[in-house]
Amino acid sequence: MSDPFDLPDLAVRTQGGAVVAANDEFFAGKENLIRPEPPQARDDFGARGKEYDGWETRRRRAPGSDWAVVRLGMPGIVHGVVVDTAFFLGNYPTSASLEGASVEGHPPAAALADAAWVPLLPLSPLAGGTENRFAVEPGPRVTHVRLTIHPDGGVARLRVHGEVVPDPRLLDAGPCDLAALENGGVVSGVSNAFYGSPHQLLGRGVARSMGEGWENARRRDDGNDWVEVALACEGTVTLAELDTSWFLGNAPGEASLTGTTADGREVELLARTPLQPDTRHRFVLPGDAGVTRVRMDVFPDGGMARLRLWGRPTEAGRAALRRRWEETAP
Repeated sequence: MSDPFDLPDLAVRTQGGAVVAANDEFFAGKENLIRPEPPQARDDFGARGKEYDGWETRRRRAPGSDWAVVRLGMPGIVHGVVVDTAFFLGNYPTSASLEGASVEGHPPAAALADAAWVPLLPLSPLAGGTENRFAVEPGPRVTHVRLTIHPDGGVARLRVHGEVVPDPRLLDAGPCDLAALENGGVVSGVSNAFYGSPHQLLGRGVARSMGEGWENARRRDDGNDWVEVALACEGTVTLAELDTSWFLGNAPGEASLTGTTADGREVELLARTPLQPDTRHRFVLPGDAGVTRVRMDVFPDGGMARLRLWGRPTEAGRAALRRRWEETAP
């Protein structure tokens, strides 16, 4: 996927992101910035004025600018930024910039002021009521980003699209989900994603509705739909979870899993198997071959809430994780 905005949102709340600090949130709370759903129009007025689905600061009466710090749910390399000013028309910032920092551990918000912040997006003009999209030149991996708006105003959502770079120590501590977004798994191909993004298959936790899974359009030919996942690293997959929760009249009838090895060979992980609606299916796999990609075929079509591929990195996979971690250090 060459479009940076097709990459996962590293900051979204449902993947563990959090807005940990802001210098001002007089009219609307900073936490709204990373809500997963699109911003909504609000017609209500509160004690402090009209309510907005976003982050909004007061009118600035002195030189300066406002800022908010987001701890990424999935640390990684930023490739694209969306500063969405939806419904902010007479009160949006004229411009914005973004910086990133890589911080070890779980520091308190006050300690982030002394972090080594590096520029990701230079001061760039914004339009009101618009998804302002900016491609970002890839740099070092970051764990936090700081959005600065000039001079003040409101932003509905901040999206930070990028490539996850997992800490190899976490993946090597025991069996892990090699497909999970937070571990560095990513959707590398899909036949159809009409109703729901395939990235949601690899998200955290359980789906809370059918809208939090992957769903394709109804197929009207003799083929079938599929999604391919590039694993966090080469690994042996020993347990697969194919979760059709919430999919009642639109779950696939059957599914299979095929792995691809580092040298391009295809290996069968799970033969074509019947599925049930609204069910968390778990399958023990042989785990006798290291694979770098896994393709799930669904027959003939239908939706799925989550795909989990539990296993362990191979020696080659561990080495690749360590190299990537070292190469992307700030």
